[in-house]
Order: sequence, then C-alpha cells, then structure tokens
Amino acid sequence: MIFLHALLINLLFAYGGWLLSLKKNNVTHVDIMWSLFFVLNALYFYTVFTPSLRSTLILFLVLLWGLRLSVYLAIRNWGKSEDARYLKIRQNNEPNFRYKSAYIIFGFQSILAWIVGSILFIAIKNDHPLTWLDNLGLLITLCGIIYESIADYQLMQFKNDIKNRGKLLQSGLWKLSRHPNYFGEILVWWGFFITTLVTGIHFNLIAPLLMTFLILRFSGVTLLEANLIKKFNGYDDYQKKVNTIIPRFWKT
Repeated sequence: MIFLHALLINLLFAYGGWLLSLKKNNVTHVDIMWSLFFVLNALYFYTVFTPSLRSTLILFLVLLWGLRLSVYLAIRNWGKSEDARYLKIRQNNEPNFRYKSAYIIFGFQSILAWIVGSILFIAIKNDHPLTWLDNLGLLITLCGIIYESIADYQLMQFKNDIKNRGKLLQSGLWKLSRHPNYFGEILVWWGFFITTLVTGIHFNLIAPLLMTFLILRFSGVTLLEANLIKKFNGYDDYQKKVNTIIPRFWKT
C-alpha cells in the first residue's frame, strides 16, 4: 500500500506539471521534474518507515542527486523554447497535444519514475545492519553523483563560452567518453541496487536495468547521438575515437 501511495504522489506532482504546461505551452519542464519524483518518493518512504543510518544515508544521496540535477536543468533550460525532443513528440501527436501530454509526457514519466523508484522503497525499508557491500553501493552512488556533476559543469562552462559556439566538447571527462554524465547516472542506480543486495535479488534488479535501458536505448544516448551527428561535422570521427559511455582512462 505504501508503494502505491508513492505512485499517487507522483501522479499528483505530474498533474501539477501538466497544468503548468498548459499555461506555458511548453512541456520541457518535465525534465526538471524527473529527479524530483524520486526526491518526493524517498522523502515519503523515509517518513513512513523507522529511520535508520541506512535510510538516512540513502535519503541524503537521493536529495543530493535529485536536487542537484533539477537545479542544473532549470538553469540550463531557463528562458529557452521547447526542447527539440518534445517538439517532435508534439508534432506527432497533434491535434490536441496539450491535453494528450497529460499522459504521453507527464503521466508516462511519473509511472517510469515510480517503477525505477522501487529501488528506493527497498533500500529505505531495508532494516539490515550496514555491511561492506552496502558501503560499496553507497560509495559507487556518491562517485556517480560527483562524476555526473563534474561532467555537467564542464559542459555548461564550455557552452557558456561564446568562443565555443558550434564546437564539440572533447576535453575533460568528455575526452574519456562521449556521455560521461550518463555514465555517472548509471553508476548512481547500480550503486543503489548494491545497497539492497542483502535482501536478495528480486524486484530490486528492475530499477537499474530499466534506468540503463532508458539511458542507452530509449530517451538518452540513442536520440542524442542522432541529433549530434546532424549538428556537428566530424562527429562520426569522434564516435570512432571515444567510447560511448564507459570512460577509457588509458586513452590520450
């Protein structure tokens, strides 16, 4: 029942986002909302289960990851027109996309976040004493947050420099892999998975697998790569030289 209440929280939050989209005629802010679905669910789980060191550490990492990502995307998208991904979805679902977006965009993402968020339900509900495996999972998640944050910061600094207009970032973490931010994101969710291993492997495997699939095949790398090939001359050469996700630290 508690897990179903989390779905209700997500749907209500999504409904608020949809109402805002009607006013703005723009659904891009759903990207800002994405990580906040997890923040809201984690806060809810933390309040209904007996707090422990484990649940407090999990909540701290979710807040660190979710709030940082939401603020970053808000800064990045502030004052901009609707993202090209959503423009294409809008065009493919007219007429009346503004109403269809209630389930195509906002409802769909809230349910996806609820499914992936099942790992937080398991991790926070888990009342086993912390083990070395838990500490490893927490460390991997923290490293993922830091890695993703550095990658996002490097990209933001690069784009903010007018001298880099029309250029492709190929330095820093972006020299080691083409999507270091996604690599960090994947680490975050597999780290959370490791913190639940003491409970066995069952539904907890769904979250990291689904998140990895979403990043690699659904809304992440696949769509982005298609756009980058069109946008940058020579991107195909960059693809040949640099790994997609996993960084190659030994490559200069």
